[in-house]
Amino acid sequence: MVSREFHARVWIPDADDVWRSAELTKDYKPGDTALYLQLEDGTTFEYKLDPATMNLPHLRNPDILVGENDLTALSYLHEPAVLHNLKVRFIDSKLIYTYCGIVLVAINPYENLPIYGTDIINAYSGQNMGDMDPHIFAVAEEAYKQMARDERNQSIIVSGESGAGKTVSAKYAMRYFATVSGSASEANVEEKVLASNPIVEAIGNAKTTRNDNSSRFGKYIEIGFDKRYRIIGANMRTYLLEKSRVVFQADDERNYHIFYQLCASAHLPEFKALKLGSAGDFYYTSQGRSPVIDGVDDDKEMCTTRNAFTLLGINKSYQMGVFRVLASILHLGNVEVKDHDADSSTILPSNSHLNIFCKLMGVAYQDMSQWLCHRKLKTATETYIKPLSKLQAVNARDALAKHIYAKLFSWIVEHVNQALQSSIKQHSFIGVLDIYGFETFEMNSFEQFCINYANEKLQQQFNMHVFKLEQEEYMKEQIPWTLIDFYDNQPCINLIEAKMGILDLLDEECKMPKGTDDTWAQKLYNTHLKTCPLFEKPRLSNKAFIVQHFADKVEYQCEGFLEKNKDTVNEEQIHVLKGSKFDLLVELFQDEDKATSPSGASSGGRTRLSIRPEHTLRGQANKEHKKTVSLQFRNSLQLLMETLNVTTPHYVRCIKPNDFKFPYIFDQLRACGVLETIRISAAGFPSRWTYQEFFSRYRVLMKQKDVLPEKKLTCKNLLEKLVKDEDKYQFGKTKIFFRAGQVAYLEKLRADKLRAACIRIQKTIRCWLARKKYLRMRAAAINIQRHVRGYQARCLANFLRCTRAAIIIQKYQRMFVERRRYKQQQAAALIIQCILRAYMARQHYQGLLREHKAVIIQKFVRGWLVRQWYKCTLAAIVHLQSCVRRMRAKRELKKLKIEARSVEHFKKLNIGMENKIMQLQRKVDEQVCSHGNWMSRIASYVEFYTDTRSLKGPLYKFCYLDSLCCERLMTVSSTRAQQLVAELKDQNILLKSEKDDLNQLIQEQSQQMAEKMQRVLKEETRQLENELNEERSRYQNLLSEHLRLEERYDDLKEQMSLTLNVPKDGHVRTDFARGSNESECAYGSVLAESEEDITKTTLDMSVVFNLQKKVAELEHEKQLLEDDLECREEQFQRARARDEEEHSKTRGAELEYESLKRQDLESENKRLKHELNQMRQLLMEDTTTVAMGTAMPGGPAYKLLLDQLNLANEELEVRKEEVLILRSQLVSQKEAMQHKVGKLVKAQALLYTEGTQKTKDAGDMTQAYMGLKESNRLLEAQMQAQKRNHENEIEVLHGELQSLKEENNRQQQLLAQNLQLPPEARIEASLQHEITRLTHENLDLMEQVEQQDKAVRKLRKQLKVFAKKFCEMGGGSQAESISPGQQAEEAIQPVNIPRKEKDFQGMLEYKKEDEQKLVKYLILELKPRGVAVNVIPGLPAYILFMCLRYADYTNNDQKVRILLTSIINSIKKILKKGGDDFETVSFWLSNTCRFLHCLKQYSGEESFMKHNTPKQNEHCLSNFDLTEYRQVLSDLAIQIYQQLIRCMENILQPMIVSGMLEHETIQGMSGVKPTGLRKRTSSIAEEGTYTLDLILRQLTAFHSTMCQHGTDPELIKQVVKQQFYVIGAVTLNNLLLRKDMCSWSKGMQIRYNVSQLEEWLRDKNLMTCGAKETLEPLIQAAQLLQVKKKTDEDAEAICSMCHALSTAQIVKVLNLYTPMNEFEERVSIAFIRTIQARLRDRKESLQLLMDTKMIFPVTFPFNPSSLSLDTIQIPSSLNLGFLIPV
Repeated sequence: MVSREFHARVWIPDADDVWRSAELTKDYKPGDTALYLQLEDGTTFEYKLDPATMNLPHLRNPDILVGENDLTALSYLHEPAVLHNLKVRFIDSKLIYTYCGIVLVAINPYENLPIYGTDIINAYSGQNMGDMDPHIFAVAEEAYKQMARDERNQSIIVSGESGAGKTVSAKYAMRYFATVSGSASEANVEEKVLASNPIVEAIGNAKTTRNDNSSRFGKYIEIGFDKRYRIIGANMRTYLLEKSRVVFQADDERNYHIFYQLCASAHLPEFKALKLGSAGDFYYTSQGRSPVIDGVDDDKEMCTTRNAFTLLGINKSYQMGVFRVLASILHLGNVEVKDHDADSSTILPSNSHLNIFCKLMGVAYQDMSQWLCHRKLKTATETYIKPLSKLQAVNARDALAKHIYAKLFSWIVEHVNQALQSSIKQHSFIGVLDIYGFETFEMNSFEQFCINYANEKLQQQFNMHVFKLEQEEYMKEQIPWTLIDFYDNQPCINLIEAKMGILDLLDEECKMPKGTDDTWAQKLYNTHLKTCPLFEKPRLSNKAFIVQHFADKVEYQCEGFLEKNKDTVNEEQIHVLKGSKFDLLVELFQDEDKATSPSGASSGGRTRLSIRPEHTLRGQANKEHKKTVSLQFRNSLQLLMETLNVTTPHYVRCIKPNDFKFPYIFDQLRACGVLETIRISAAGFPSRWTYQEFFSRYRVLMKQKDVLPEKKLTCKNLLEKLVKDEDKYQFGKTKIFFRAGQVAYLEKLRADKLRAACIRIQKTIRCWLARKKYLRMRAAAINIQRHVRGYQARCLANFLRCTRAAIIIQKYQRMFVERRRYKQQQAAALIIQCILRAYMARQHYQGLLREHKAVIIQKFVRGWLVRQWYKCTLAAIVHLQSCVRRMRAKRELKKLKIEARSVEHFKKLNIGMENKIMQLQRKVDEQVCSHGNWMSRIASYVEFYTDTRSLKGPLYKFCYLDSLCCERLMTVSSTRAQQLVAELKDQNILLKSEKDDLNQLIQEQSQQMAEKMQRVLKEETRQLENELNEERSRYQNLLSEHLRLEERYDDLKEQMSLTLNVPKDGHVRTDFARGSNESECAYGSVLAESEEDITKTTLDMSVVFNLQKKVAELEHEKQLLEDDLECREEQFQRARARDEEEHSKTRGAELEYESLKRQDLESENKRLKHELNQMRQLLMEDTTTVAMGTAMPGGPAYKLLLDQLNLANEELEVRKEEVLILRSQLVSQKEAMQHKVGKLVKAQALLYTEGTQKTKDAGDMTQAYMGLKESNRLLEAQMQAQKRNHENEIEVLHGELQSLKEENNRQQQLLAQNLQLPPEARIEASLQHEITRLTHENLDLMEQVEQQDKAVRKLRKQLKVFAKKFCEMGGGSQAESISPGQQAEEAIQPVNIPRKEKDFQGMLEYKKEDEQKLVKYLILELKPRGVAVNVIPGLPAYILFMCLRYADYTNNDQKVRILLTSIINSIKKILKKGGDDFETVSFWLSNTCRFLHCLKQYSGEESFMKHNTPKQNEHCLSNFDLTEYRQVLSDLAIQIYQQLIRCMENILQPMIVSGMLEHETIQGMSGVKPTGLRKRTSSIAEEGTYTLDLILRQLTAFHSTMCQHGTDPELIKQVVKQQFYVIGAVTLNNLLLRKDMCSWSKGMQIRYNVSQLEEWLRDKNLMTCGAKETLEPLIQAAQLLQVKKKTDEDAEAICSMCHALSTAQIVKVLNLYTPMNEFEERVSIAFIRTIQARLRDRKESLQLLMDTKMIFPVTFPFNPSSLSLDTIQIPSSLNLGFLIPV
């Protein structure tokens, strides 16, 4: 930081910028004639002082004071300081409101701003005026608060020039009153007042050069309030209507809007009779030559005006009458007057416009044409008719048009007031005055004079009011107020209105027969030019004069003053109009006092204020008609001032920043009256500090020894040392008052002290940094030296090692060279020896091989020769044997032939010989054939032997060559096979890698798709949850509205009962007849009984019927909302199911794709296997061929290939076996499922048989006890229940069967998917699936066991009931059969009969007449504090439920209904009575929830019973289904919860702003800046200061109370979340509306306070309840105040950090950021625009403030109690002795 010397900064006049800022470059010394200055752009120049006055330029305020909310907080109060402060706020901070003492300055931004919503109204409601940023709502709240506190009428005076925004400001003020106060009647008065705006704007507003919708009149609206300060009505008064605009408009201006609306709607059928055309066709609407306003549709505006007329009760006939009068005025303007001669004029008889005028007005054409050109003069004795010249006739025509329009304006205002009137007596009112401000133009006439005269009167009233406030303040602080010199404008008012004043001379000149503007000007010069310093005469004009007003000098042109002041109308024309047949016109001119309403305009267009009742006669009315305009205006202004003087005024000054209506362009502010409002403050002591604020701000200027225990004495001592002139300050009782400039001097001293401290801190820190740097450098140098020396030593050692290593390397290298040469020689010798020896060995081997082969050939040849010799020898021997045998056979044949020749023998042998011979002959032939065959074979063998011998040599050679070829073929085949196998392996590896890549890609895609689906599902779930929460919130809001209507219904009933006479005997008022939705939706019998108890009255029950109708409508809407909620929940479930289905479909598609890829890979593998098999087969064939030829085995390569193929086949077989195993598992699962289905069918049949048997038993019992009606009904109910149970069980079995079928299908799908997986994954998936299946089966079996246990318990319970009833009935009959003697004997000794005590069943018996006592002692008169301390939580709920159990046990539906209805109505009654007591509301919220949980827990539903113990399940309700009452109690709990939240907010609301924002938790962190007139004594009630500790203690009290009452933990979390949201929302809203809170130190305070709240959540174990998230907007706002705000990187960081804040909130905080001292910098406009550009794409709400009334939807999660009903003891202190335990 470069130290520089700071000089004083001043403002110097400038021709272009009015004022420019400059800084002195050289100190000024007394006597210097010039100042040496440097401008902000860096240029230097010499500023010459005026030698006559030697006045120095204005000093500039310190930067810390610039941009303050109140101009009076500025140390220097002069024109450049005020203008600069307004410009900074308007241009840089976009703030249109600024306080100027008691005046609110409002600059028109010329665009719509989001600062007028209901949230802003709620934020300003109840706040002090100085606590929040300036706003029109702050002024309205101040007026409303003072009216309620002081019981004094208030006035808000809104003034400003045309186009400054007066009407809009008044409209917002009225909207604020209507919002914060409400309406006392059914009709909304605010809507009616707003509906009057289109009418009043149409007839009173027009386009001017400065404003497209300029109000050409002033109005004062009184808003009436009753004793409870609710709006009951309104009344409007108007002032100074600009009638001249009806007949004349300047260039680029228009007449009143209503005329152009009529012309734009001339095409409508109802307007055809008016004979209208375009606006350019009429003289009165075409003079300005600007009939159209950009962006305004006059046709639509006409529809709006007509709708407003209808809303205010003006019927169609009156509307058409108004439009007839307006159309007549237009036609009257087109009447052409022609010269008849020099002194007379005439109108042609056939003038169409005059004819239309007469027809529309219902007057005679002849009369009107005559009196337009003539006038009647009356003397004492005679009457003359004088013709008028053309100019006079035209003026008379225009005067008549103006007079008619003024009458119509007054009539419309009167009817608007009638529509806004109320029959209720007015207690007080707030008036809103929308009146013109000070005006000065190039040409100023009579209208500007009257306007400035009114402003002079208002300024005087303002001066007197400020004087009074200042005097009260000074007297309160015991300061001599005589030291203050106030400005008084009474001389200027005397100049205007005093005797012989300007207006008096004007009226006198108007009475003169020959009075003119020139003669009046000469009288003014002669009277005031030399006597009054405020009156001047222009140098170059004799027809003008200058008046020195409070704001500026204004030059008025005298021309037209007399004519405008007279405002004369021909009375004969009025008489003609009074004789019209047009009723509305007659009503307008019937009587002067009737025509002018109490709040309407007079004949001169000015309204008369009627504070006092008027009793005027016709003559007085005529006299009033002759009054001049100035006199009427003076009287009405006097009445207005009287009204304002009896009220407390509040001032709003509207300013027009530029003449071009550009948004946020700041051109001019002079002569607007702002500077005059601070003159009194500047003249006295404008800067005021409390002693605590002064001490906190300027503590840095004190030494420790100067600080005394008493702050006041400490401040006095400090000021006496710092400021020597005692006149510059005054000490009051509680404040210190400073003259102008003293705060700037103190700020300079403070800044110098802080600057010196900063320099000292910088010096010390720089010294410390320099020493640290020196020590680091010294340590670094030593370290460097150490490392360098070590490096040098290492280099030397390395050199020595390298030298030694080089010698060793040389030695070993030389040895290596010699050894390598020796090895080479040795290897060469060995190779030669090896080759030689190999050659010799091969030669020897060849010789041995040849010898071996020759031996083999010899062996085979010799063996063949021996075999051939053996075969020949054997053949010869066989031949010899055959020859010998043939010879012997021939001998035997010869003997046989001899024997055959004998006869006997022949006869013996002849039998069958022929056949034998033939057989033998065949055998012989066969032997001959075989012999031939043998011989041919022998010949072929001989030939084969011969050929073989010839082929032996070539055969040996061929075998040798074949063996060599076979070896080569095997080698080549094995090589090719190995190559093919390698290629196949490579392809397989590539396919596997591709498969892995595809699997990985599929997994990544599936994972991405799953994540995307999860995100989409989460987003849709979040949206549906938000919609569900919105529906819940809407439903709960409707419940609260229903409760409000019920309370209003009860109030009306009480009021009606009070209006009755003495009630009849026997009249009983019950709470059940209040028409609550709970009791009405339950049962009609109770309604009928309760209605019989209501006594008939003679009153009109229309109100009650209407309310009942509204209640029924609300119930219907509630039912619709419930149905809508159910539909949305179903949609949510369907959407979730649809998302899951889509997810499953997506997963299925992924699996199908994966399976296809696997199938492709398997087919590829099969193809490769097929090729390998073919190759193996070919190799086998080759090997077989070789083996057949050479008998040699296969080579090693072939064996290796076969081994690989065998391993592949084995792996394939293993996979096949696994497939078979999985298929067997599937078959077993199918069999198990079929077996289970069979079991289920059998169980179904068995259950049906048992059910039939039970039905028969029940039928027997029914026939046995037919005479007992109660038992019969019970048994029939049980039969129905059993039948339903059987049907339910059958449905359950059908459902299980269906689920099994689905499970079977799912198993098949899973199996099909598993078959496509790899082996390891397949086995793992099958195991996982089996485990899952067994787990599901176990769970199903456990559920079945539980259901069977429940059924057994239920049957046992029923058997107990049956046994008990049977014993009672059997005991009774047995007692009847006992003889009287036996009874006497038993009566003698009753004590000997043993009696078993009954167990307590958790029920409380009560009688019907004790019901009121039960409700009284347990609800109405119960004190929560005593009960919460002495008994268990929720005891009333338990007792009421035990009583309800008894009513259910006795099966008494009427008793159940009456008890529940009494409970609900009594809780409502006690909450209505003590709804503001937190303990009461919390106590009954806890008990209502506990009662609701008991109804669920003991309802008998399985979803609730699973949380119970067996003993608790025995206490379930048995006869009635109370589901409808559970919904009723749930609605009641929601209403109690909302009431609890409102009660807590009412307690916390006053603490939040003070504890979170204002209180300094970290002392000394934030300084106090000058505050001006904020927190004035008139607007602040003394309140205690709240701290953060008080908030934490209150939260702890809330939490402990709810815990003590036994509130559900989940409900406590929701309550805490709601309260933290309120704390964050209220704090953030106030931060956004308070400029003084937006600073770096305040951000630190807020973050510390939030950390304390988070610590409280941790202590209470509530961090998971969502309360911390509700504080996120506040945390981010605090961070935004502390982060750096300069560069684009800072903007990016802010945009990413502040995601919980809207763009409007971020920009608002940046605009409001205020440095607390001059070392901080403001946020530049460029940076704010950068933020806006970055956040432009955000889609968010345009609402600035958070909704503090928003309540999160509440839910009541089921929370069962572990406490058994039979263990509950009732304390005697509850006075419930009439309850009998059962």
